Amino acid sequence: MPSRKRNVPQRASKQALAALFSLLVLAAASGCSSVPAASKGNPQSAYAFSWPKAGEAWPGKEDDRRYFKRASEQEISGQELEDELEDELEDELEDELEEEPAIADPLEGFNRVMFQINDKLYTWIMRPLAKGYRAVMPETIRRGVKNFFINLATPIRLANCLLQGKGKAAEAEFARFLTNTTIGVLGFGNPAKDYPELNPPSEDTGQTLGRWGIGEGFYLVLPIIGPSTLRDTVGLVGDYYLNPLSYVTPSRDEWALKAYRDFNRLSFYLGDYEALKKASLDPYLSVRNGYVQLRRSRIKK
Repeated sequence: MPSRKRNVPQRASKQALAALFSLLVLAAASGCSSVPAASKGNPQSAYAFSWPKAGEAWPGKEDDRRYFKRASEQEISGQELEDELEDELEDELEDELEEEPAIADPLEGFNRVMFQINDKLYTWIMRPLAKGYRAVMPETIRRGVKNFFINLATPIRLANCLLQGKGKAAEAEFARFLTNTTIGVLGFGNPAKDYPELNPPSEDTGQTLGRWGIGEGFYLVLPIIGPSTLRDTVGLVGDYYLNPLSYVTPSRDEWALKAYRDFNRLSFYLGDYEALKKASLDPYLSVRNGYVQLRRSRIKK
């Protein structure tokens, strides 16, 4: 099903306002069995809320009469109002499902099993270890390690900037590498962060393939790595050979360094995945849709 293009930040803001307004209205309605009718002496003393229809603007000073009806014309009990609000929230959830990105997922059964395996691996092993690591390792050291590995991965970003014909971005990547390697002491510092012109959008081989017009293929959930697409999975091969860590010998040292890189990076994002799961009806769909939207937006930059 093709998705309707909507502004995601605006939609999120509208839903947040809707939820807040719903709580306020329900709190007011719970204190009485029904909304009292307006008195003759004060015809505007009571109002019954009428929810805005799809596509209409939210209430403002000029729109009050559109969204509020006099209680003398329509009395709504607290329970009726609560039911109406629940129906509106269900409609919002249905809209979200309708707007999911259109990407083929022929291996959904396999992907969901792999998603659950990765989820348990994170919940039972990675998260407890990362919490302990974060508790004993000072943030200054963890951030320095993170900066070092990001700086070391410059060849991946630089090569893909060139492959996409982004000359200025390639120059910025090279200048950032020189700055952080010298002034930042082998990349453990990140003085380039203070100069926006030295921080172009990150590029990788999967994004390069997308810029070349190669389609996403279908959705995949990879062991440990997580969400991907057929195109991005092929792109991982290019990233592997562009990564200096891939040439560390013996191979066990290579994989140990890469595991520590990812483990250290995880210590900065603990809680993000949990928050997404808590806010989602179907975490699998939320992760899939979020990943696809993120990759598409990066390719368009």
